[in-house]
Amino acid sequence: MSPVSKRGPRSDASRNRARLVAAAREALAEAGNDVAFDVIARRAGVGNATLYRHFPTRADLLVAVYADEVAALCQRGEQLLGSAAPTEALFAWLDEFVVHVATKRPLALAATEGSDESRTTLFRDWHASITSIADRLVRRAQPALRSDLTATDVLTLASGAALTADPAQARRLVALLRTGILASTGTD
Repeated sequence: MSPVSKRGPRSDASRNRARLVAAAREALAEAGNDVAFDVIARRAGVGNATLYRHFPTRADLLVAVYADEVAALCQRGEQLLGSAAPTEALFAWLDEFVVHVATKRPLALAATEGSDESRTTLFRDWHASITSIADRLVRRAQPALRSDLTATDVLTLASGAALTADPAQARRLVALLRTGILASTGTD
């Protein structure tokens, strides 16, 4: 192995990649998943060759953008794990989760078009990351929740809300969900 291959990407290459992903995220949010590569390269301040060097296909770029979205959602969950109010942390994260599902689902599906094996692997990895943070948030809030509640239950209910409504309605449904999963105080 040569010294160059041991080092990893050059700092300018890493910066270009990050700029391309950020530009793609913005352009995709504005124009949808079919935005032209030229537009993304221009926004990132790089040439088309640089874009294609980092992302040879549209799917490669969409995967990078969606993977960053999942990472940001999970990072937000990590931040909320440090909050003083476990139940509030769980529901703050669920609000963000339903907005993520309601608004990013087309991106996730577009990113994984093509090979069923690739799609399965990507979705499995993304699902595992999201489920892991949800499980930690639910376990932390468990004393205030129904004793039989699992992270899978919470994610399934929240996903259902997100897939049937716009983001604002999905957040409202999560607020309604809250009353169903909190432990009974015996005063109802």
